[in-house]
This record gives sequence, C-alpha cells and structure tokens, in this order.
Amino acid sequence: MLNGMYFEYPALLLILLLFMFCSYFCKVRLPSIYFPHAGQFMKNTITNSKLLSSLKWLSILSLVIAISSPVKDEAYEAEPKEGYEIALILDASQSMQAQGFDETNRERNRFDVVKSIVQDFIQQRQEDNIGLVVFGEYSFIASPLTYDENILSRIVSQLQIGMAGKYTALYEALAQGVNLLKMTKSKSKVAILLTDGHSTVGVDKIPLDVALDMAKKEGVKVYPIGVGMPNEYNRKVLMEIAEGTGGVAFGASSASQLLDVYKKIDELEKSEIKAERFTYLNYYYIYPLFLSFFTLLLYVYLRNKRGNT
Repeated sequence: MLNGMYFEYPALLLILLLFMFCSYFCKVRLPSIYFPHAGQFMKNTITNSKLLSSLKWLSILSLVIAISSPVKDEAYEAEPKEGYEIALILDASQSMQAQGFDETNRERNRFDVVKSIVQDFIQQRQEDNIGLVVFGEYSFIASPLTYDENILSRIVSQLQIGMAGKYTALYEALAQGVNLLKMTKSKSKVAILLTDGHSTVGVDKIPLDVALDMAKKEGVKVYPIGVGMPNEYNRKVLMEIAEGTGGVAFGASSASQLLDVYKKIDELEKSEIKAERFTYLNYYYIYPLFLSFFTLLLYVYLRNKRGNT
C-alpha cells in the first residue's frame, strides 16, 4: 500500500461489490399501485445528476474504506537504560571562521565543516545519550543529554560562530562538559573536545589541573581534537588532557582528516547496547469516515434542494 499503509480488515472491501450489485439489480419500485399517475410524475421529476451520483458513490467508497480500517506500522524505539553518555564540546570562537579547511570547497569556514561532520557522527550514535556544550570566551550547555539525534542535529545546525564570544575558554569548556555528564549513572562517560586554538589568558577562569581533576573524579574519558595546522592549537595541552583521562588526542588539518577522526572515535567507543524497538498501529479510518459523512450530507442537501425524492 501507499507509504506502507494497508487495511487491517481487507475482506470488508468486498462490501463495495454488494453495493454495486444492488445498484444494478435492486431497482427502485415506484408506488404507482397506490397512486396511478405517481410513476409518470416521478419519472419526470427525478434528475439524472452526475454530481449526485458521484457524491453517493464517493460516500459509499469512503465508508467501506473506513470500516476496512486503513493502518500503518509506526516504528518506536525505547530509550536504552544503559550505554554511552557523550558530551560534544565545540569551539565556536572567532578563529573558527577561517576558510580553506575543506579541500572540496575552500570557501567554507571551519565551523560549517565541523557542524556537518558532527551531525553525521550524531546520526551514527543512535543508541547513546548525547549532550552539547558550545564555548568561546565562555561556555554553555546548548543541549542536555538526549537520545533524540534528530533534535540534537537541528540544534547543531543552528549554531553560529561567536555566539559564545570570540576568545577561547578551553578549560572552562572542559569543566562544563564534565558537569553535563556529572549527574548521569552510566559507567561509560565520554567527552569529545574540539578546538582550533589556545586557551586565552585572562578569559579561562578554570585552571587546566582543576578541569582534569573534575574529569578524573567523574570517570570521563576525553578525546581532544585540534583543528587546523599544528601550530594553531596547543597540541601539548590536548595530549595532556587525553593522557590524564584515558582518551586519545587527535589533530586534523583538513575536513577529510576530521571525518576520519570522528570515525576513529566511533570505532573506539562503539556501543554494544541496543535499544528495544517496537511498532504500533497508527489508524487512519477517521479521514475516510469524515469524508463519507461530509459527502453524504452534501448528497442529501442537494437532492432535497432539487426536489428529488
């Protein structure tokens, strides 16, 4: 059926044949026995209206379809009770507007490339609980932990460069990501920290050692990713963060390399937890039933208006 729709009781469609049979063999008997001239009178007044005939059959057809119960299987996925809790920490500082990162389109800035790749990563992690932290000279939680990858992807698509200021509060962002994961009960907590710069002195209000202690205490494994040329970000600090939390530090100087990095992280932290999937029936009989009711009313109204019996 159309778009996976089918009839729950397809045998009831045969009722339509009964109506067709009666329309051909069950002719209306005119009451000329009781009124000798009524037959001729009625023949002269009954209008063979194509509109009335169409309305009548449309009403019958809609009613038969309604009682046959058109339905469609709708998929439903229950939230897994265990699995990975992932905090995506994205640098949205002014430096992310640099172009030339995408080999196929040099005019795209880094942030647009990052958003596209992160959205793909989110779609691959459908079994995990993912949240989003955005940072510049300050950090904020753009999305709490959620299993809804579609909503999270839409939030990522709406992020803008400079929305958290033009500088880089790298360590504060890491601490914010740890706080996002702090209240969860999962044993598998992962933070993916992406940046293209150094921590700005005087802007970062949390020291690196404090942010690292927070991550260790909460059992958060951090995967830092440096975007751009090696001299543009603090490779030493990113390696220190990774080693201190049991993660791995990566560098990506192009869009293709960044895509490979996220694929590598996906493989390293592949979830074995599968969500339970269910299907439920979505009923659509109300639509043909309403159409049948409406056309029947219109048929009766027009028939009476024309003086038909």
